[in-house]
Amino acid sequence: MHIVGTGFLARSLAPIADAHPDTVVLAAGVSWASGTSGTDFAREAALLADTARRCAADGRRLLFFSTASTGMYGNANGPGREDEPVEPCTPYGRHKLALEGQLQDSGADHLILRLGHLVGPGQPPHQLLPALLRQVRSGAVQIHRGAARDLISVADVITVIDRLLGLGLRGEVVNVASGFAVPVERIVDHLEHRLGVRVERTWSDSGAQHAIAIERLTALVPDVARHFGPAYYRPVLDTFLAAA
Repeated sequence: MHIVGTGFLARSLAPIADAHPDTVVLAAGVSWASGTSGTDFAREAALLADTARRCAADGRRLLFFSTASTGMYGNANGPGREDEPVEPCTPYGRHKLALEGQLQDSGADHLILRLGHLVGPGQPPHQLLPALLRQVRSGAVQIHRGAARDLISVADVITVIDRLLGLGLRGEVVNVASGFAVPVERIVDHLEHRLGVRVERTWSDSGAQHAIAIERLTALVPDVARHFGPAYYRPVLDTFLAAA
């Protein structure tokens, strides 16, 4: 595969970099779910347009990473599904949905993966887990009441990507997540327990809580999805802490 990008996800794809030579992976762009920069959004849209044009010209498939975050599915009535209309509730979510449409209209063979909250070594410091870990180590954590996040190991995501690309999927949108939204306070509980500390918790206004439907993912890669469950987040956090 040809990987466009040098960030966290692009580096994590190294184990399968020599596979799927018919595929271009666009692993560059806005990675901050709270981002609102019109300049950054425009830069990613231009990069996608150029990459899709090249893929259409030489017959390669383009893998694009969208989001299954609250920005995309926060307004969903029930678990967020790929085959239902979506009303994004943040600028980031609206941007990613617009890019999905841009790619679908480009004429390039493509696969769109809507990702949950990836967890793994070397992820950007502004993302959820590094930010929470810094707060726990500082002794004070601010938690949005009711907030929950679907955590998934980046190693499992790479395995899923490898399997999905091997199936030859084209023109599909697939959620890649564990299917279990974990309350943020439980994430903090686990970090406290593993680090042997107690932190002061400050509660703010209600946070976004949502679930991500993974029936399509489970049907496509049942052997990978089988180990997801309510307690899946614990070993994911342990692996993250071991690397941190």
